Order: sequence, then structure tokens, then C-alpha cells
Amino acid sequence: MHWFGFNRFGLMGGGFMMLLFPLIIGLFFYLFFKSSNRHCTPHNNNALEILDKKFVSGEITEEEYLHKKSILNKGK
Repeated sequence: MHWFGFNRFGLMGGGFMMLLFPLIIGLFFYLFFKSSNRHCTPHNNNALEILDKKFVSGEITEEEYLHKKSILNKGK
């Protein structure tokens, strides 16, 4: 039943859908970008960790370590 153009929700005609639709779209984008950012890991940090492990285990010399570390830090 309508009273002066308002329905039982108190909003005119499609007003409720005009509010609900952008909220649903916004929620979709929020969840999409939140989940996609979670899987991104900085590859540079992984490379530094690997480099540190190689240096500690003795696979590379200190000179090689410092040289490679300076190259990796240039990308930051």
C-alpha cells in the first residue's frame, strides 16, 4: 500500500534499490581488491632472504654478498 508516493520502507519507488545497488557493487570491489592484495608478496624481500641464507651458509663470499645486495636494494 502506498501513502503519498512512499512504500512501507519509507523510500520513494526505486530509492531503496538506488541505495542498495551501489553498496553491493562497493562491497564487491572491496572484497576483490582486498583478496588480490593479500597474494602479492614483494619479490625483492624474498631475494634478499635467499641471498642472506647463501651468505650465512658460505655459498657466496662477502664481496659477492655486498655486490648482489646493493643491486637488489637499487630496485626499492
